[in-house]
Amino acid sequence: MASNMRGLTQFIADIRSARVRELEEKRINKEMANIRKKFKDGNLDGYQKKKYVAKVIFTYILGYKVDVGHMEAVNLISSPKYSEKQIGYLAVTLLMHENSDFLRLVVNSIRKDLDSNNEVDNCLALHAIANVGGSEMAEALAEDVHRLLISPTSQSFVKKKAALTLLRLYRKHPDVIPAAEWALRIISIMDDEDLGVVVCVTSLVMALAQDHLTPYAVCYTKAVDRLRKLVVEHEYAATYAYYKVPSPWLQVKLLRLLQYYPPPEDPSIQEALHEVLTTIMNNSSEPSRNVQHNNAQHAVLFEAISLAIHIDTNSPLVGTAAVLLARFISSKETNVRYLGLDTMAHLAARADSLAPIKKQQNIIILSLRDKDISVRRRALDLLYSMCDVDNSELIVGELLRYLAVADYALREEMVLKIAILTEKYATSYKWYIDTILQLISSAGDHVGDEVWYRVVQIVTNTEDLQEYAARVVFEHLKQPSNHESLVKVGGYILGEYGHLIANEPGYSPIDQFRVLHNKSQYCVAATRSLLLSTYIKWVNVFPEIKPQLVTIFERYRHVLDAELQQRACEFYALAQRPEDDELLQNVCEEMPPFPPRVSALLGRLNQKQGDTNDKRTWVHGGKEMNLDREAAKKKTLTDNNSSSASEAQDIMSSLTGLQITPSQPEPSEDVMPRVAVGPNIDRWFDKLTWNAEGVLYEDVQIQIGVKSRYQGHIGQLAVYLGNKIPSPLTSFTASIHVSDPEALSVTFTKIPPSTIAPRTQMQQLLQVECKKMFTTPPVLSLSFLAGSHQTLSIRLPIVITKFFEHVKLGANDFFERWKIIGGPPREAQQVFPIELDTVGQLDLPKYRQVLTGHRLNVLEEIDPNPNNNVAAGILNMAVEGKVGCLLRLEPNREAKLCRVTVRSTSEEVAKEVLKLVTKPLQVSPS
Repeated sequence: MASNMRGLTQFIADIRSARVRELEEKRINKEMANIRKKFKDGNLDGYQKKKYVAKVIFTYILGYKVDVGHMEAVNLISSPKYSEKQIGYLAVTLLMHENSDFLRLVVNSIRKDLDSNNEVDNCLALHAIANVGGSEMAEALAEDVHRLLISPTSQSFVKKKAALTLLRLYRKHPDVIPAAEWALRIISIMDDEDLGVVVCVTSLVMALAQDHLTPYAVCYTKAVDRLRKLVVEHEYAATYAYYKVPSPWLQVKLLRLLQYYPPPEDPSIQEALHEVLTTIMNNSSEPSRNVQHNNAQHAVLFEAISLAIHIDTNSPLVGTAAVLLARFISSKETNVRYLGLDTMAHLAARADSLAPIKKQQNIIILSLRDKDISVRRRALDLLYSMCDVDNSELIVGELLRYLAVADYALREEMVLKIAILTEKYATSYKWYIDTILQLISSAGDHVGDEVWYRVVQIVTNTEDLQEYAARVVFEHLKQPSNHESLVKVGGYILGEYGHLIANEPGYSPIDQFRVLHNKSQYCVAATRSLLLSTYIKWVNVFPEIKPQLVTIFERYRHVLDAELQQRACEFYALAQRPEDDELLQNVCEEMPPFPPRVSALLGRLNQKQGDTNDKRTWVHGGKEMNLDREAAKKKTLTDNNSSSASEAQDIMSSLTGLQITPSQPEPSEDVMPRVAVGPNIDRWFDKLTWNAEGVLYEDVQIQIGVKSRYQGHIGQLAVYLGNKIPSPLTSFTASIHVSDPEALSVTFTKIPPSTIAPRTQMQQLLQVECKKMFTTPPVLSLSFLAGSHQTLSIRLPIVITKFFEHVKLGANDFFERWKIIGGPPREAQQVFPIELDTVGQLDLPKYRQVLTGHRLNVLEEIDPNPNNNVAAGILNMAVEGKVGCLLRLEPNREAKLCRVTVRSTSEEVAKEVLKLVTKPLQVSPS
């Protein structure tokens, strides 16, 4: 571009030829003055504006402040010429920050370029939005970027840029993006034929799903299906094979995305996922000589191992992974060692047994001295996670030895982890005190206040530990030099429990005073204040050294530090009181035990660990810590829901007395989607509740039919999905929503395909199991692209009567059981109007057909009235067993009424069967 603008080329050449900075500044000042003059005079054509703005940009890039060219850059964005528009966008992204007032002037121009049919203009606008990313721009243009992403006419490279732009906006301003509303439409793009688009959209879905797990749950099936196509079926373009590894970046992202969700319960997804993970591990068993191939393969393998650990730590796949990891942590390649240690830490944080990891304990300890600090940090994390009662002394001892030579960047984190492990796995009080005081002595400035605070809490709350702690801390203080944290611990412990050792040789009150006071001259004012509190405690318990202590108080009464001076004056006044004065004894009473509390060390360590945009699904510290973390997350969610409910209740109670009727809250769509309604839809569903096959839904685009069969508590439902239009239904997604998964299980036998060809039909089998009594049928949710994005949710005709089986009863048996069950509440009855057939007679065949369709056995010659129907059946449930049900249907031709009575040992079963049987027999309301 500079070659087309000779003035810009000459300006750059002059700058580069300047021998000293003064000449460079002189040339720039001259040029800026000329540009100001030109801009002030106006009458510049597009080429001249472009040239002068380019000079301003070059000057800015050199590091000089510029205060001209902003308005001209805004004008250049509206130019129809690409070269001028490009310079305008470049100037906007470089010269303007996200809160600049000039940005408000370019929003309409950017929106116009987003709406343009020129893909180049679209891309320039997307670049500008992503680079600037201000809140105002996000609010104004997020909808336009989303539209460009989901538009079927957008080119692949535009979709990629739109997805990454939306990701940038979400990371900076998540409140602006309606993530839950856009979930299905964004997820549908994961079926795009271009793997580059899929990579970018998956990155966006990863960020959105972390904060909105339920709305983006459908992405799980999409991710598994895409992985199977890449890894097992090898469906990918040759351009996306990186050293024979199919799109490793996409594989890693998909494997990481799956770890955000709990392990799948759908057998078809489990089977496909197992096949994918097995194939990845088998492909990576033999290393290649090509470094790039190994790097790509290892990246995928380690993420696959992490997913296998996340799904089930006891699976054979994890056993195979443990063997591979043992080989990787001994590798000569730094990256492989790093990934091996990190993944093994994941295994240690989840596994029930640490035996496979403990076999590599010596290698892991040697990794603490690796030449690369990142590997050393991962080794530290792994040792922290794999520590338990059996190996705690060995690991803590190694960490203490390594602490003396460890990097300064690691020491603070090491101190926290050593302190936590020492407290958590202490086998004896002696070992705990010896270790923690050695830690404080050797770590020096890297010991945070949380460490010695925790020591004080534990010693105070453990009576058996106090005498030994006083003796050991005194021995440490006798050393020539001590860190100030140890002086603080010594001051507190000796002040509270020094009297327990005062009668032993070498531990007399005067010895304790001399050793502790000799350290005070090297301490800061805060530590000296603590030591003054120790001295006043000694005044109460050691009257023989009271004169020396009073002298100290007298001396400190005249220091400049306000805190020290105030304490000294108060303590001096207390010390002057008579020995039998109760005030001194009350003030100097022994500290009571601290209330039980969670260790502050863990909170401090979590702060040190930090977080990234890609949040981990686990933390270092072993299985217990991860279980505690999950429990804390659930508790937080519950507390948030409770607080929201209580706040809503408070608000409603504050409105008492106003003449308003609060609207009922809508049911959460995250739990059950909103089902399609309509006369035909209801009629199709009702008919299929007592028929084995038929049409469930139909419109101009799609037809859905079902065919079913049931045996006991198990059933199989075939769903036929027909495409009625001459173009394919793409990005097809199907999911099942069950209101009570503990009562009813409905799963696909295989993952639904992502495309339905024009004018063809596809069959999907569903496995059904009735575990307990249920009343709400499951919902089938479909999502697909047919010109535009379509979503459909319909009820599946899976009702409780599908799990009935016939039972044969004679008249005596039937009426005997009828009487035993008795009346309400185990009886349900309804009287409703009926229609007569064309000749004015009762439609007896229909009554029989409905009862038989609901899998009830119509018993012959039971009722003396031939028009009445008597039926019986047994409901099969996997968990609750079998429940009997008896029914009597009594139509009255003259009154055009029918009475149905249902009796069952289960009140719920009686009511549900009555509702299902009577619905198809009633007169339809006009």
